[in-house]
Amino acid sequence: MLSDHIAQCANSSRPTCEEARAGRDAVRAASIRRRRCVRLAVALAAALLALPLAACSQAATDAGSHAVPSGSGSCVQADYRDTDLGCGWTPEETVALSYARNFTIDRYAGGYQLICVSNGDRFLVVPEGADAPAGLAEDIAVIQQPLDSVYLVSTGMACLLDSIGAIDAVTVSSVTADESPVAALAEALSAGTAAFGGTYSSPDFELVADRRCTLAIENTKINHAPEAKQKLEDLGVVVLTEQSSSEPEVLGRLEWIKLMGALFGREAEAQRRFEAIAERVEDVSSQEALDATVAFFYINDDGAAVTRRSSDYFSQMIELAGGTFMSFDPVDEDAASSSVQSVVDMETFYARAKDADVIIYNTTVDAGVATIDGLVAKNPLLSDFKAVQDGNVYACDEHMYQRMTEMDQIISDIRAALEGTGDSSGFIWKLDR
Repeated sequence: MLSDHIAQCANSSRPTCEEARAGRDAVRAASIRRRRCVRLAVALAAALLALPLAACSQAATDAGSHAVPSGSGSCVQADYRDTDLGCGWTPEETVALSYARNFTIDRYAGGYQLICVSNGDRFLVVPEGADAPAGLAEDIAVIQQPLDSVYLVSTGMACLLDSIGAIDAVTVSSVTADESPVAALAEALSAGTAAFGGTYSSPDFELVADRRCTLAIENTKINHAPEAKQKLEDLGVVVLTEQSSSEPEVLGRLEWIKLMGALFGREAEAQRRFEAIAERVEDVSSQEALDATVAFFYINDDGAAVTRRSSDYFSQMIELAGGTFMSFDPVDEDAASSSVQSVVDMETFYARAKDADVIIYNTTVDAGVATIDGLVAKNPLLSDFKAVQDGNVYACDEHMYQRMTEMDQIISDIRAALEGTGDSSGFIWKLDR
């Protein structure tokens, strides 16, 4: 029964990084069950739209709040979701989301779509040839299709746009051709069909205006430059701040492809791509767990180790690859919510991570480390690390965090590092002495 499968998925859990080795077998079993739910959740998306969504909608109405489906098909509250357009229209359906928690999409008659984002922003996507309805609520920004001139600041969205065939709509970019994480965007920048338009904090406003950009796709860094956002809006540019980095699930980040599909009128392509990639991720992450611990970090200018939280995108992929991520998550809740990183003094890091089986040095931040000797030069204590002595030290591609559509290959590379096979698709590779 559908409900039985949903219950099984809901009751599965991913192991935390603090699980003791003695309990790893039981934890890993739960993790594998959960990974196998990925394919089930995607395959049942259509059924979830027709059945649980209706129940969620009724439950939300009864409770006086709004709800969206979770990956297991159950209802989760989304306080930011507000489908009242102010003009009396009511949604006909809600787009099924299997993992994403930071946006919702509701569809209205005539091809109109309302996007609600967890930061409180709302956007009405108006189909080509149509107008925004009279009486639209003042807080709703209008995105008029077709989108043919976009200022892309969030490089994490580049692979999603490329995957659905919408990268040609980018005419201004926050990266140069050499910095682009996506070949198609690099080609557009080299050809001049897209141009470098400055960073999130200092856009080239004249270029953005000259290219008649109607939408800027930002990441959360724009929150540190409110004056830049305001000036873009003063120019008539709608600013959408994507929140994919806050998604609790790796596939939740990927599911932002559905929001991109809604913006660019490529919903079918987005759904197909999401399902195909999610299936590949399930395949590579359903292998037997390995008895291998992984330290992922870089050394900052102060000599401290900077690690990622256990909820981080890459940390989760280490777990999906069958490894155990060594976490230094802070116990204090305020500190835990303030950053995706943990800065750890070297003595503390040494005491807990020196026996890690594998080191993956975070060369997305510190690309200066190209050899094991170069790593040890950062701090002599590193020479005592088990992974350093065994030669199990790896680096990672600088664009790894911007390549969500290839997360199955990243997981495979991590798995190869854990097994020591020497295989690599170019995302994770072994360092020589």
